[in-house]
Amino acid sequence: MEHTPTIRSKIETELKQRGHTFSSFSKVSGINRGIFSTMLNSDPPKPISVRQMDLITKALGYPEGWLYELYIDECFYEGKGHWKRIKPFLLRCVELGREDCIQKVLSRLTEDLSYVPTIFELAEELHEAGKKKESTPFYECVIENEKYYHSERLAISQYKRFKACTMPDLEKSLELVLEFILYRNLLPERYQLEAIHKITNIYFYLHKWDEVEKYGHELKNLAYVIYMNQQITKEKRRASTWLRAERHLVFYYGYGFLSVSTALQKKGLIKEARAELEGYADLSWFKGLDSEGEADVEQFRVWAEANSYTLDLLLGKRDILPAYITFLENHPEEISSGLITILEAANMYNFDIDSIIDKYSERIKKLQESEDVKQMTYYCYMYQLAIYHYRRGRILKGQKDTLNYLSLSKQRNWFKPPISIEFLQDHMQLD
Repeated sequence: MEHTPTIRSKIETELKQRGHTFSSFSKVSGINRGIFSTMLNSDPPKPISVRQMDLITKALGYPEGWLYELYIDECFYEGKGHWKRIKPFLLRCVELGREDCIQKVLSRLTEDLSYVPTIFELAEELHEAGKKKESTPFYECVIENEKYYHSERLAISQYKRFKACTMPDLEKSLELVLEFILYRNLLPERYQLEAIHKITNIYFYLHKWDEVEKYGHELKNLAYVIYMNQQITKEKRRASTWLRAERHLVFYYGYGFLSVSTALQKKGLIKEARAELEGYADLSWFKGLDSEGEADVEQFRVWAEANSYTLDLLLGKRDILPAYITFLENHPEEISSGLITILEAANMYNFDIDSIIDKYSERIKKLQESEDVKQMTYYCYMYQLAIYHYRRGRILKGQKDTLNYLSLSKQRNWFKPPISIEFLQDHMQLD
């Protein structure tokens, strides 16, 4: 029967092969000779700390993390978990990216479900330290092992895992939304706001406008309830004890209106969209604004002005184009989304906007090499541009733009209905 090596037998073998005594290795490693001796020779042997393991590894010239697979047994000495050794070991595994060891330790830990709160605390510690991606396996462990469905701990773990997901793979993001969404109302209010904000954003990029409208309403209503409660109780408690969300409360309130207005616009309900636009056009009445809140109020004012032009264009008001272009020049951050609107209106009402396309074409191309959100804007622009060229009989240009946005769609796993065969057949006549 083959003998399974232990961490101590491996260390002893290395010492013999290199001709080390306890005294000589003590000098090389910096570990006290007596302590080192008790690690290997005592009965029972003295447990090895992860720091000592790292010193031994370095003294023997091995890469960091050597024998970590065997060190897991040291964390469960005599079959029992020892958190004072387990936590430093897990933190070192996080530093070294040893996800294999992390999963093995968590699997053994959760044989005793009393460790679930402790694992959650470590996940929170990592998250607060800015290690959001690294904290995810710990939150997932809590999700898999938390026995109380209505536990706030479970809801927060679901939220933190959901929040760590990014936009490139929208299908995966949608899976996480559907799994998380049932827990959102179990969250503390400071988390609920950002959670609903992110849910709304994912549905926005998936073009699921009914869901955008639904959660936009939920966001603005929750923000308003919190705001009113703060105003009612402001005489009874200090402002420092008020809810502190990731963003200022006015942002979530305004964003709710913005989301609903955009969803209604996309569904062709222009009059209703304009009514919602008025809800975020001027938020200067909001009490308790600091510099961040004032900046949000100004941003919503700009977005309201931009979207007012959008609604006018979608009603076919071509005469506002010069004023809209002037607005875009004064607010260059709005140019890319503004051009999509202009293209959409041109496709609806047969505007000639060749000069506008030529003027901004180079600026738009730069979005292709930007982060994912800006790439999505470029993708939507190319989709509308392809339709514009087909409608004007420029078949080769339309085909090129179609291939461009389909290629980006495949790379990023994004969704957009393809330009139909019927559309192509209707627009194959050249100018």
